Amino acid sequence: MKNIFSTLLLTALLVMSCQTTEKNSTEKQKKMTHTEITTTTNDVNYKTIKVNNVNIAYREAGNPENPTIVLLHGFPASSHQYRKVLQSLGDEFHLIAPDYPGFGNSDFPSRDSYTYTFDTIAATINSFLEQKNINSYAIMMQDYGAPIGFRIATAHPERVTAIITQNGNAYEEGLGAAWKTTKDLWANRNEETEKTMLHAFSLEGLEWQYTHGTRNPELVNPDNWHLDYYRMQRPNAHKMHLDLFYDYQNNIKLYPKWQQFIREHQPPVLVVWGKNDAFFPESGAEAFKKDAKNIEYYIYDTGHFALEEDGIDIIQKMRVFMKKLSK
Repeated sequence: MKNIFSTLLLTALLVMSCQTTEKNSTEKQKKMTHTEITTTTNDVNYKTIKVNNVNIAYREAGNPENPTIVLLHGFPASSHQYRKVLQSLGDEFHLIAPDYPGFGNSDFPSRDSYTYTFDTIAATINSFLEQKNINSYAIMMQDYGAPIGFRIATAHPERVTAIITQNGNAYEEGLGAAWKTTKDLWANRNEETEKTMLHAFSLEGLEWQYTHGTRNPELVNPDNWHLDYYRMQRPNAHKMHLDLFYDYQNNIKLYPKWQQFIREHQPPVLVVWGKNDAFFPESGAEAFKKDAKNIEYYIYDTGHFALEEDGIDIIQKMRVFMKKLSK
């Protein structure tokens, strides 16, 4: 009798355990957020192609038959800044992220053989896209990605399916207080005004670019600024970047042209903006509302590189935005 009772008790405990495990598993599935379910890791390919005698390094993910997003990086970064986007969205979209000449893993031609202006870099990236036979694409632009992307967009508006701007500015009201020393350089480029800019190339200055305005700097991968600092040590790198700092004033002269492009062609616009950016504050994001009729607008409590701290949510906003375009 005792053995029978023990057997029944053990069987009951096993059944209860299985039921509890199944219940917990079901509840866990119910509690999973949509982001957790849709976040995947996709293969990223690291390639190089020669464009007008300059080797352009780029990262590519996804099926080229799917809608394309061209990812244009900012200063002082490279395509590395889009690593989360490439790994996450390659399941549904074709993503391509080039490094500009002098940036990332692309060639760094001498200032004698390559003119470091935004006109020249935009022409190179446009040629890169044409060589890749990429003729229909959304542009994601951040910082330097905006003047490069808008040059391409205004030259070939029929190719641009949408604009995604993550602190990619196109309005004078979007220029923040951090531009003061750069404006001094514009007014008079000399040894003294160049010297005031050199802190931007130091390890501390580069770290500040990534962490200023963030809620939690510990969420920002330090590989970002260490990679950038390594590249800043190449001969003439500082001079090259000063050339681009000085040329940035010509971007402001083109703002009206870029705004006209938005008004006339009305590409769908997704704004995902870090409001604490010292260079491009929230006023720059707000200004897009003046010209874009089809706009989705999201502001984040973070800094210049919003993908670092709020990448999961921004990427999900991108996914939903891009899927609407194909409907």
